[in-house]
Amino acid sequence: MDAMSLIESTLTTAMLRAETGGGPPKLAAAMRHAVFPRGARVRPRLCLAVASACGAERFDAAVAAGAALEFLHCASLVHDDLPCFDDAATRRGRPSVHAAFGAPIAVLAGDALIVLAFQTLALGCAVQPGPVIALSGIVAEAVGMPGGIVAGQAWESEDEVDLARYQRAKTSALFAAAAMAGAASAGEDPLPWRALGDNLGDAYQIADDLCDAAGDAASCGKPVGRDAALHRPSAVRRFGIEGALDLLDEVAERAASSIPDCPGVAALRALIVQEAKRLVPKGLARAAA
Repeated sequence: MDAMSLIESTLTTAMLRAETGGGPPKLAAAMRHAVFPRGARVRPRLCLAVASACGAERFDAAVAAGAALEFLHCASLVHDDLPCFDDAATRRGRPSVHAAFGAPIAVLAGDALIVLAFQTLALGCAVQPGPVIALSGIVAEAVGMPGGIVAGQAWESEDEVDLARYQRAKTSALFAAAAMAGAASAGEDPLPWRALGDNLGDAYQIADDLCDAAGDAASCGKPVGRDAALHRPSAVRRFGIEGALDLLDEVAERAASSIPDCPGVAALRALIVQEAKRLVPKGLARAAA
């Protein structure tokens, strides 16, 4: 089974566990709406790619950690779209969870997905328990205070914001966790892998800023122009379009260069370069060459 099929199978199985047993049907439907149909699944794919590059012989723990991070990512999108934050009516080209189910259910769906993430991690590591303590710490750190995605969302409510710290928490935290979890699941020291995740996450956030500033709702799959309208920190607002494109190139190169020495370093570096080229929003082809 290929990586993407393995990820989807794990997410589907976990969701089915949450849906059985007579729970509130609207909440179950909202959770499913947030997770499926699939997105790019970048974070779990990175987790599995790092585990493979490190020479992992088993992937149960890596898949569980990757699926947990994907549930956390989906939860963050549900909350980010809420009227009290971005007030986004669409996500991935269809109604956002609060638009489809109402804000109260959307809040609970995001909360439930966070819990489901840790349930998935615990159950998935039952057959490969060795790295479960390390993985639990890595995943938890990526969510909460002081530098996880919750902190990243909270920076938007501060009067003064350091752009690098904001982006590192809001976006890079889950990428760093994915890279570190992949290494930990393979029995390797996760700390040297943080830089890869941090840089790759920074690249994705810059690309998202560019999409918000210069993209369109159809290609971005969500409303655009929100950073300017809500006075949010943004690489484009700080550096302009050309400056943000230059920064994206620089950060993507740093990501590829930051991969620690490992058995699969060449293949992983090629994958990172390929993924980075896909980040440039349509219509901004200058950086795509």
